[in-house]
Amino acid sequence: MIAMALVPLMIAVGVAWAAATDNIFPTRWTGAFCQLGGGPPCLTDNREVYFYMDSNGEYELESEDRATVNAAIDGELRPTDLAFHYDSSPVFEGSAETDIIYQEGSTGLPDSAAGMTWCNALGSGPSECDQQYIRIRGAGAYIYERVCHETGHAVGLQHGDNSYPTLDNLDSRLGCMRTPSYGHPDLGSNNRENINDNY
Repeated sequence: MIAMALVPLMIAVGVAWAAATDNIFPTRWTGAFCQLGGGPPCLTDNREVYFYMDSNGEYELESEDRATVNAAIDGELRPTDLAFHYDSSPVFEGSAETDIIYQEGSTGLPDSAAGMTWCNALGSGPSECDQQYIRIRGAGAYIYERVCHETGHAVGLQHGDNSYPTLDNLDSRLGCMRTPSYGHPDLGSNNRENINDNY
C-alpha cells in the first residue's frame, strides 16, 4: 500500500513543467476575468484563430505592414498548436466575430506605446475574448518583433511582471514578449510551451 501511494508522486515529480514561467492568462497576478478595452491581455476563445488586417480607412495596413504580419504569424505563431487563418470577410459583431483585427495608427495609444492589444468583445468563458484589436503605430513601427509581441498578447501571453513566477520584463526567456519588444523577434520556447499547454 505504501509503495502504491509513492508511485503517483514519483510520476508527478518526473513530469515537471519545463517552462521558465507561467505567462499566459490568467496568472496569479492578473486575475481570471477578461476585461473589455483594457486590463491584462486575455485568451482568444479557441485554438482556431481567424485574423483580419484592416484594408481601408484610417487604420489601413500598408502592403509592407501586411507582409510583416504574415511573416510573423508564419514564423512564430503557426509553429504552435494554434491554427491561424486569414479572414477576408471579417465579422465585427455577434457570436462568430473575427478573433484578431490588425490596425495601423496611433489613435488611443499612450505616447510611450508603439502598439497595444485590447479586448473588444468578451468570449463565452471568463478568461476569453471573442475579438481583440491590435493597433501598432505606422512610420516604421510595424516591425516583425512588435507583431509577434502584440499577437502574443492577443492569445493571452503576458509581460514578465505579470507572470508567475515573475520575471524581469527584459528576461531573454520571454522571447518577443520582452518589453520593449524591439530587437527580440523570436516567440521562444517558454511562450510556445505556454501556448501549447493552454490550447
